[in-house]
Amino acid sequence: MEMLAASAIVMLAAILHACTGFGFSVLATPFLLLVFDTADAIQINIALSIMISVVLMPRLLADIDTALLWRLLAGGILGAPLGILTYVYADPDHLRMGIGLLLLAFTFFVLRKFRFRRSNRRDVLTGAFSGALTSGLGMPGPPLMVYFSGAPIPPRVLRSTTLTCFLITYSISLALQIGVGSATGEVLRASLILAPATGAGVVLGQMLFTRIDTAVFMRLIYGLLILTGLYLVIASALRF
Repeated sequence: MEMLAASAIVMLAAILHACTGFGFSVLATPFLLLVFDTADAIQINIALSIMISVVLMPRLLADIDTALLWRLLAGGILGAPLGILTYVYADPDHLRMGIGLLLLAFTFFVLRKFRFRRSNRRDVLTGAFSGALTSGLGMPGPPLMVYFSGAPIPPRVLRSTTLTCFLITYSISLALQIGVGSATGEVLRASLILAPATGAGVVLGQMLFTRIDTAVFMRLIYGLLILTGLYLVIASALRF
């Protein structure tokens, strides 16, 4: 029953990702926390995200902004060790609360349409924040999605650059987590079982892309993120 629920979660997240370019991990991670232990949910999300990025990579290479990618990666490499310390030493309930608060903050910034003035230094700092969240929580997307919201960058270039950055930072984060001995056979088994549902979600999302009202779909997703964020925060607080 748990794997059926997890399959539905990753398929929905993959459909969302294929339809909108919205981060797979933003939707998958909080809902996987309802099915798996905290550390396992984070690693399963990272493994599946790497799979999606590898599948999409051939379509991305031509549109990458190399200079921006290097700035984001420089920050990501600096931020990843801080995130792995959080992943290893933080209480699981604290991690769950952190993810819940991050979801609420992210949704607030997106709905309020905040705009940030870009600079090379801020690109690096945003990459560092993203890198820390990748290795610590498996969620690199929120800082970049908020920071680049409304930026004068062609959507294909931004999507290709950020997804390439995600692939590299996900891989670094997974290597760090394996290095500290947190990977388990259960994570590998679950990732392999969930891979077909993830792939099916990507294909289905591409088919639905021109047939759905994206604005209505995104309002539904934001509502789900708010409810899930509130649940994670409240449930974690009650355990203290």
